[in-house]
Amino acid sequence: MKLRLQFLCMFALMGLVLMTPAFASYTGPWTAGTCSGALYCNDGSPGQTGNNINGNTDAWTINFGYWVSDSFVLGAGGTITGVDFAVWEFPGDSMTSVDWAIGTAFGDNSLGSGTAATTDTFLGTNSYGYNIDEITFSFAGISLGAGTYYLTLQNAVVPSGDPVYWDENSGPSSAAESAVGTIPSEAFGIDGTNNKVPEPGAVVLFGSALLLLGGTLRRRLLNR
Repeated sequence: MKLRLQFLCMFALMGLVLMTPAFASYTGPWTAGTCSGALYCNDGSPGQTGNNINGNTDAWTINFGYWVSDSFVLGAGGTITGVDFAVWEFPGDSMTSVDWAIGTAFGDNSLGSGTAATTDTFLGTNSYGYNIDEITFSFAGISLGAGTYYLTLQNAVVPSGDPVYWDENSGPSSAAESAVGTIPSEAFGIDGTNNKVPEPGAVVLFGSALLLLGGTLRRRLLNR
C-alpha cells in the first residue's frame, strides 16, 4: 500500500508540472512580407503565418505631425519586446527611427512609449513607384495581461526628410489616424513572450491523479 501511495503521489506531481504555463519567445522580422509566429499579427489570428503586407492599396503618413494607431489583442497576456511593420517610402529612403507608444486607446501612451532606432529592409517596389520596406525595432519588455491594446506610430525619420507612410492592409485590427479618425488597419506584428494557458490534457491528467489519490486514501481509512 505504501508503494502504491508513492506512485500516485508521483503521478499527481507529474500532472502539476504539466500544468505549469509554458513560455514561447517570438521575434521578427517577417520574411518577404510574412508575419510568422508573432504574438499578434494583423492579418488574421494571433500566431498566424500569412501575407501581412499589402503594398498597393493605400498607406498613411506617420511623420509631419500625424500619428496612426492600431489595436492588437493578447489572448493570454505576455511581455512585448518589439514591433514589425511595413511602410511606403520614396526610392532611396531608409527609416532610421520612429516614435512608438502602447496604450489602452487610440493615440494613448500610458503603458509605454519611446523613440526607437529602426532596421529598414527593402522588399520591393509597388505599382505607384514607392519602395515597400519592412521596419523592425525593439524595446525593453512591457508586461501586459490578456486584453486589447493599441500601438501608435509617429515622427518617423528618414535622412531626406520625406514623408513615410504606414502600409494599409485592412486586417482585423481597428485603426485611427490623428487627422481623419477611423481608417482601415495597417500591416504590423507584435513580438515578445507569450504566456500560454495550460493544455487541456494536462488539466485532465492532474485531476485524474487527485481523484485516484483521494479514493485510495479513503479506502485505506475505511479499512483501518
